[in-house]
Amino acid sequence: MPYKNFEEYNMQVTDDVKQRYKQIIEDLGEDTKREGLLKTPERASKAMQFLTQGYNQDAAEILKGAMFKESYNDMVIVKDIELYSLCEHHILPFFGKAHIAYIPNGHIVGLSKLPRIVDVFARRLQVQERLTHQILDCINDTLKPAGVAVVIEASHMCMMMRGVQKQNSVTTTSGFRGAFENIETRTEFLNLINAKLS
Repeated sequence: MPYKNFEEYNMQVTDDVKQRYKQIIEDLGEDTKREGLLKTPERASKAMQFLTQGYNQDAAEILKGAMFKESYNDMVIVKDIELYSLCEHHILPFFGKAHIAYIPNGHIVGLSKLPRIVDVFARRLQVQERLTHQILDCINDTLKPAGVAVVIEASHMCMMMRGVQKQNSVTTTSGFRGAFENIETRTEFLNLINAKLS
């Protein structure tokens, strides 16, 4: 399914997941009849459906819906794209920003589609390494540019609020295809995403 604003919930899934959340809350020793928790299982069920909506969306179709023939063949960068995802190991959030660049090879894509495909892959149970390559490969395989680059910087709650509890750690992952495997092109991209031009 192409991108759409997620506001509808499958009532069967909502009810099934709600009952599981209710059981988990009770197993942890809480009273699900307490006023503040009465609607929590349903809210949590809907929140989880929202946070994993990417499973029902097709990133390639989103890109194909806004591809345009254009002779421009220099670097295009969309940087500081905020992202929110769930670590698949602990189902805790990780969040940060993605930077994407591509060099057109006959086609450009509507700029808003790059953040949209970040959301499609981020709204799943993820690891940052896979997320980086899924975005990279989707753009490379669909748009077929001369080159594509993706860098993600993120903070992981699974190592901030539990485990090693390192509050200031940031994880950076990157991927490069085509022209960006050339060190000069890659360096230009990395310099531009770090530059403050305005």
